[in-house]
Amino acid sequence: MKRYKQANEGIHAPEEVKENAARPSQKRSHARWMGAVAAVLAVAIIGGIALWPGRTGGPAVLSGDNPGPPIGRGAERPETYSAHALSLAAWPEMRPYPQYEDYYSGLGDDDDARRKADDAYSEAWDAWWEDRQALRSDTDYTGLMDGFLSRSTAQFLTGAGEDNRVYSPLNVYMALSMLAEITDGDSRQQILDLLQVESIEVLRERAFDLWRDNYQDDGSTASLLANSLWLRDGMTYSQETLDRLAADYYASSFSGKMGSEEYDQALRDWLNEQTRGLLAEQAGGLSMDPDTVLALASTIYFKAAWSDEFNESLTGTDTFHALSGDVDTEFMRQTLQGTYYWGEHFAAVQLHFQQGGSMWLILPDEGYSVDELLESGEAMEFLLASKYGEWDEKAQAYVGAWPGQKHLSIHLSMPKFDVSDHLDLIEGLMSLGVTDVFDAGVSDFGPLGASTDVSLYVSQAKHAARVTIDEEGCEAAAYTVMVTEGAAMPPDEEVDFTLDRPFLFAITGNSDLPLFLGVVNQPNG
Repeated sequence: MKRYKQANEGIHAPEEVKENAARPSQKRSHARWMGAVAAVLAVAIIGGIALWPGRTGGPAVLSGDNPGPPIGRGAERPETYSAHALSLAAWPEMRPYPQYEDYYSGLGDDDDARRKADDAYSEAWDAWWEDRQALRSDTDYTGLMDGFLSRSTAQFLTGAGEDNRVYSPLNVYMALSMLAEITDGDSRQQILDLLQVESIEVLRERAFDLWRDNYQDDGSTASLLANSLWLRDGMTYSQETLDRLAADYYASSFSGKMGSEEYDQALRDWLNEQTRGLLAEQAGGLSMDPDTVLALASTIYFKAAWSDEFNESLTGTDTFHALSGDVDTEFMRQTLQGTYYWGEHFAAVQLHFQQGGSMWLILPDEGYSVDELLESGEAMEFLLASKYGEWDEKAQAYVGAWPGQKHLSIHLSMPKFDVSDHLDLIEGLMSLGVTDVFDAGVSDFGPLGASTDVSLYVSQAKHAARVTIDEEGCEAAAYTVMVTEGAAMPPDEEVDFTLDRPFLFAITGNSDLPLFLGVVNQPNG
C-alpha cells in the first residue's frame, strides 16, 4: 500500500475510492461502472479522434501495487509519478477477427484438413460476431444528430481559404457531452440544445451507445474511443458526478500538480498515445495553467485498410488544380464496380474499409466551391441521407433512397494526401449557441462540486486533426482539448471520377456517423 499512499497524497477523496484506484484494474467485458475522482478553477476541454492502421490496445493503465511507468516524463525516481491514475474505465474485450490465411495456409489438397479448417474458421467467426453484436445498441441514428452534424460542420469546415481543413464532429460531440455532465442550468441547456437532446438523461444514454456502437478491437479493425479527466491535486469534487462520467463515458481520471511541466507532459503523452503520435507537433503546445481545475480529453482511434487496395504500379504524378495554383502530386488509380452518386452541385463515390466504415469522396461541380456546397447544406444532406431507402411492405419496394445514383464502372483517380488542421473551437461554439460556459460571470459548474469559491469557466477548447491516405488505407488523428446548373446523369456503362481540384471527404465508422470530415485544397499539405 506504500505506492497507494504516494499516489493519493494531497487528494481529498473517500478512502475506498483511493484504495480501489490503487488496486489492479479488472477488465470486464461489458462493465458500465468504474470509480472516478476529480477536482477543478478554469476548465479546459481537450478531446481527440484517430484513424490509423497501427497497433491496438486500451487506454494507459496505472493501478495496483505495480502501477507501471508514469503517464508523463520528469520522474526523479521510479516511485515518483507526474500523474497518478485514480480510476480506470474498463474497456470491453473482443475475440480476434479470424484471418483466413491463419486457418487455410499450406493445406494444399488435403480434404480432411480443409474440413477441419472450415469448422475451426466457422467457430472462430461465430464467436467474433457474437462479441461484436453484444456491443451494439441497435440505435437508429437517422435524424438524431443531423442538426449538430450539419451546423457544426458548416461552422468549422468553411472559410479555410487556400488551406486544408479537417474536423471530427463525433469527437467534439463526445467532449461536449462530458462537459454537459459537469454543468447545470443554462450552461447545460445550451449544450443539450446544440446536441439535439431533451435531457441529460437522454444524453447519457446517447453517449454510452455512441461509444459502444463505434467501438471495435479485433485485430483487423480498430475503432477505439478513450476519455479522460485531468484533475487538480488537493481539491474535493462530486463523487457522484465523476462516477457517472466513468460509467457512461468510459472516462478514466488522473491527478497531478496543475501548471507543472510534468503534468502538462503527462497530458501530452496521453494524447500522443491515443493518437499514436500523429499530432505530436500540435499536442506539444498544450498546457494547463496553475489555476486549471479540470481538463477533459476525448480520443477516438480507428484502424482500417481499404477493402480493395490500390495497385501501387498504377500510381503516378499528375496535376492538382489547387486554389493557389497547379501543383504536381501523386495520384492513385483504380477501376471499381460501384455506385456513382450525384446531386444538384456535386458527384460522389464511396470507398469501403475492411470490416465496416467508408470514405466518401465528394467533388463539387466546376465553378462551385466546397464552401458553397457546405453552406447550402447539400453536402451534409447527402452524407446523412439514406442511400438505399427503407423497405415499404405495402409497396414491396425500397422508398426514400437518394435519387441521384447509378451502378457503374468507375475509373477513380485521387491524390494521395496528408492534410491537417488546428482549430480553436470557442468562437465557433459561441456562434452555435454555447456561450455561458465560456463566461465566468454566468457559467454554472455546480454538478462538479469543486471545492473552490472562484467561478469556473471553459478557458480552452482546442481541436486538431490530421488525415493521411495511401494505397493501403487511411490514417488519421484528431483531438479537441471538445458545374453550376447541376451534374448531369452519367453515361450508361462507365464514368471517370477524377479528384483533381478541391474536394470534400468524409470518413464513417460502424454507426455510419462521420468520424472525420475534411476539405482538401492542397493535397501536398
